[in-house]
Amino acid sequence: MPSHKLDAIDRLILKELQADGRMTNVELASRVGISAPPCLRRVRALEEQGFIQGYHAAVDARELGFEVQVFAMVGLQSQAEVDLSAFEERCRNWPLVRECHMLNGEVDFILKCVAPDLSSFQRFLTEELTAAPNVISVKTSLVIRGAKDDPGVPFEVLEERIAQIA
Repeated sequence: MPSHKLDAIDRLILKELQADGRMTNVELASRVGISAPPCLRRVRALEEQGFIQGYHAAVDARELGFEVQVFAMVGLQSQAEVDLSAFEERCRNWPLVRECHMLNGEVDFILKCVAPDLSSFQRFLTEELTAAPNVISVKTSLVIRGAKDDPGVPFEVLEERIAQIA
């Protein structure tokens, strides 16, 4: 857990970078109302403290030939920590798995997967995922279309909460 308490400028820096991670430090400093050197120091501190975990290009999977997107709900036979960790490590090594989240409730994990076509996903499903040690059930849902895919967090909700407290 990061130990640094965020102030209003830090939150604004994060909000701006979340919207456009490619802007220059000079542009960022201008948008948040400080000069460039302290802005760069703040960004580096936010990176070091783990608030900024990386910078990524948002790519269009379908345009790149990944026509299939699937959510897979996975049940495990054992939920011992060693078995959960082993499954998470396995997921990190499967290229088609783009996200892996452990859940509480009816299923243990939900995976977001992409594949070039249905036969590629089917091969992964039968040869890798359902064949993996400790996997007892897999239910899949094919994405027909996406209505929203916003990365990051809704800073406006945080700002409303801070305003209510103040």
